[in-house]
Amino acid sequence: MASVPAITFSDDQAEAYDRVAADLLAVGVDIAAGGLSPMVDGKASVLAILGKAGSGKTMLLASLYRALKEAGVDIVSGDYEGRKRKDKRTLAVLAPTNKAASVLRLRGVPATTIHRILYTPVYDPQYEKIAEWLAGLLPRPAVEGLTELALDRAFAFYQQVPSIPGALAAAGLRGSDFIKGWKRREEPLDVGFVDESSMLDERQLDDLREIFPTLVLFGDPAQLAPVGQSGAMVFDKLGDGRKMVLSRIHRQAQDNPILDLAHALGDTALRFEDFEAMVQDAARRDDRVVWAERVSSDLMARSPVLVWRNVTRIKLIQAFRAAHGAPEDALLPGEPLICDGIELPLKHRKKRIDLEARGLIKGAQVIYLGPGKREGFARMHVVGAEDPQISAACIIKIEKPDEEEPFIPSAANMGAAFLHGAAVTIHKAQGSQWEDVQVFAPDLWAAAQAGRSEAGLPLWKRLAYVAITRAEKRLHWVVRNRLALPKAPLGVADLVVRPAPLTLEGLEPQDAVS
Repeated sequence: MASVPAITFSDDQAEAYDRVAADLLAVGVDIAAGGLSPMVDGKASVLAILGKAGSGKTMLLASLYRALKEAGVDIVSGDYEGRKRKDKRTLAVLAPTNKAASVLRLRGVPATTIHRILYTPVYDPQYEKIAEWLAGLLPRPAVEGLTELALDRAFAFYQQVPSIPGALAAAGLRGSDFIKGWKRREEPLDVGFVDESSMLDERQLDDLREIFPTLVLFGDPAQLAPVGQSGAMVFDKLGDGRKMVLSRIHRQAQDNPILDLAHALGDTALRFEDFEAMVQDAARRDDRVVWAERVSSDLMARSPVLVWRNVTRIKLIQAFRAAHGAPEDALLPGEPLICDGIELPLKHRKKRIDLEARGLIKGAQVIYLGPGKREGFARMHVVGAEDPQISAACIIKIEKPDEEEPFIPSAANMGAAFLHGAAVTIHKAQGSQWEDVQVFAPDLWAAAQAGRSEAGLPLWKRLAYVAITRAEKRLHWVVRNRLALPKAPLGVADLVVRPAPLTLEGLEPQDAVS
């Protein structure tokens, strides 16, 4: 028998859990009794679990993941898949961005990005032996160039964190050593859970439906729809019988001034001036809300200030670079970037897949580490990626106010394109969270004055809701168009990647870190 979830569900969570369980039972996965039957071809379903911030979507997703794992379903993480078994049932937990996937991983759910499921890695044969050994499919191998101690480190890491790239990194290898390329997934999987599904577009949903007969979408209908979809989200087209709505705000979310402000935006009579008064009052009562007279340039280095207008974004970026003394013709290590897509012709499709699978997808947050060894290459840290430090051909663009053409401090002939990331639009911030978030209120006031609406709601309220709910611990509501000077220089010391501490008998503590 599979164990009953240890947490106490609200009525709406329990109803949603039972509904997902019923859909799974219909396709041969019994999470109540722990029984599995072979997958039946031809059966397909899409179910959406919807709710605003604090309604318990992530807790429900995590509980369903644990129930499926206990029932014996194989978890596909996107980093390595062992030999196929005809009778196995599979689950993949997906998110549209690395950052969104990393939020789930921090909560114990082995999430990966949609790209890492659409494309599977091709491993070097000798290192694939290590992966199959760690996955329990082969005996311990002997690998040229790796000591027994290195294999011990890989094994100990994998026992704590079931990540093949993480284990191989603990053995002293990097992704470029053992992953030789990527290929489009040829065989379908089984069950897919998709978090932050409000960010999906129709094409992504179609791709996922080709791979997963059973899809469960977790999303927030109050967020902003993808650009180009006229305010519609992919789950809007589902029938009412295929959507479950979580309406209760749970105990862990109660008495949270950030979420109180977010939910206050649901009041149709609320004006922008009234809302700002609520923010100011919350700041007086609770240090989790800050009424800020100016933007913090120190915070911008790791969590971008969120804006509505592109002109605001560009001006704040220029002010940030000037405050840190960045030269016009080069980047400083530690400057944040945002991936703006891959600029490669069709004949380089394999290279595009490689870059996207390593985390360089549109909207990915990156920290510049320094120039690469080859001209036009840069070393960078991909925020939220499991193997975050890479070197790639880059086209880095620095936009300037009142100038149509951006300045390009680093450029290969083709490769991954980047914009500066010290400030980003609220649309691009969706799916991400940071401990501290700065929201540039003058832009939201401008949106309120414009009187625009999206999907029947004032645009400023949707923008404010998305921006506020990006804050994990503290919201900074910036009310003036000013920038505070940095208290510390830019740097990359906080981005040093170290394997998790190992507790392997026979290893001294200093030997546990490569």
